[in-house]
Amino acid sequence: MTNLSVNLNKIALIRNSRGNDFPNLIEFAKKFIELGVNGITVHPRQDERHIKSRDVIDLAELLKDYPDVELNIEGYPSRDYIHLIEDIRPDQCTIVPDSINQLTSDHGWDIKKEKVFIREIVGLIKKAGCRASIFVDPNIKQIKLVGETGADRIELYTESFAALLGSPASDKVFNRYKASAETAQEMGIGVNAGHDLNLRNLPKFLEIDGILEVSIGHALTIECIEFGMKEVITRYLGICNNQKK
Repeated sequence: MTNLSVNLNKIALIRNSRGNDFPNLIEFAKKFIELGVNGITVHPRQDERHIKSRDVIDLAELLKDYPDVELNIEGYPSRDYIHLIEDIRPDQCTIVPDSINQLTSDHGWDIKKEKVFIREIVGLIKKAGCRASIFVDPNIKQIKLVGETGADRIELYTESFAALLGSPASDKVFNRYKASAETAQEMGIGVNAGHDLNLRNLPKFLEIDGILEVSIGHALTIECIEFGMKEVITRYLGICNNQKK
């Protein structure tokens, strides 16, 4: 089984575009939880263009009533991010190498170059009692260095898998992700995945054994508009529960 964590960034972006509290982020989180999702993900950026620090605090308070639903806070490990996770103590922190003006996540960490920094941040995350995950590209040389950082998991950045699915390069790219996941698992590192996954491509991706969690937001939000929340979450949970063992 793979856990489904719904990223609420796009709900917050729509809310912020009107300058009020509609749609209400907490009410949408409740709706997703009631439909059976396993986790809630947020990625507060330093400019607070969508998720705000107050949202993270409110979600953490909400999830006290849902102990089986995990909170995953993604983001660049700035001083503000670290202070936030020390206050919130979410289930999982996923550190991402985003610049302050970056439109969306578009690459994983260069662990070889940033290993000392990452190890320091992972130490702070684990000291706060949280699971530490590192956003990475499907690069075996980089993944082999994860054990030296102390991280519990990686999150595979899946944009290239999604972009090339169905193309002549599809099998080669898929096998690179499969080998990356297997390398991490052989090291005792758990494997999550996210970015541009959707109802169409997730079944293929989950042919990779042992994916613990997928974090999906942008596509899922659009699919909910098209098909309705209940239909979409039911389909995602079916995919996550029935993938090849």
